[in-house]
Amino acid sequence: MEYKDYYKIMGVKRDATQNEVKRAYRKLARKYHPDVSKDPKAELRFKQLGEAYEVLKDQRKREAYDQLGANWKAGQEFRPPPDWGAGFDVHGGRSRRGGNPNFSDFFESLFGQGFDKTRSRGSSIHTKGEDQHASLSIDLEDAYRGATRTINLGKPKNSASGGDRKLKVRIPKGIKEGQQIRLSGQGFPGTGGGKTGDLYLEVKFQAHNLYRIEDRDVYLDLPVAPWEAALGAKVTVPTPAGDVDLQIPAGSPSDRKLRLKGRGIPGTSPGDIYVVLKIALPKASSEKARKLYKEMERQLGFNPRAEMGV
Repeated sequence: MEYKDYYKIMGVKRDATQNEVKRAYRKLARKYHPDVSKDPKAELRFKQLGEAYEVLKDQRKREAYDQLGANWKAGQEFRPPPDWGAGFDVHGGRSRRGGNPNFSDFFESLFGQGFDKTRSRGSSIHTKGEDQHASLSIDLEDAYRGATRTINLGKPKNSASGGDRKLKVRIPKGIKEGQQIRLSGQGFPGTGGGKTGDLYLEVKFQAHNLYRIEDRDVYLDLPVAPWEAALGAKVTVPTPAGDVDLQIPAGSPSDRKLRLKGRGIPGTSPGDIYVVLKIALPKASSEKARKLYKEMERQLGFNPRAEMGV
């Protein structure tokens, strides 16, 4: 049989910490999961990662595996040494029946039945499935009202049921971008009958043609006419929860922010809506319009660069 270099498979050094091993596995498992990766060898790679992680995450198995030393090369012909597993309760040898089909002959020769004498003959290794992570794009309005969405999710190929699945996701009112929705038992399946992992959906807001979002606050650029900014006016402002009336103070400059308190994304401490005034100039596209601009130039004597000293 071929020797398996579990450290090489995981892409970590032999002295890697358990946290480093865990992070490496999560990163590679997402990369090579058969439902995500387009690599033709993704399924095999994913299976190899699961086997390597089964050994390196377990302190007893890792210490026993390290007894083999660092001189073995991946792919070399391998037979367990006579003194294999000394001090680690290894006295059962290879397990040809009842072994886990997800693991190689190399794994079974080292960690099959007998590695742990508290484990009954023919039992398989029960490993909880990894949690699955994905993103969920929602409308800003969903965060204001709450919603239910149906998503299509590929079923991992090593799952017994196979095929794609549809899941209904409840989006709670007041959720923020970056928060996660947890779906229990909807992650990657475990091995040897182990518990299925969970699915975590990270919420992202779809780009909106009117609003920008910062935490729970919502920003809206509002075009106003020069006379509305200069003289003051009551205007209608669209918000994700419906239109509201807003009083523009006289003499408002462009980029002035007006706050609609508590009308941002709902929550225990709801956000605000900030209306940013943008003065829109009428086009001088007719003779009448040009005459009006000339009259304003004569009557107002306005120099927008006066504060610059020019």
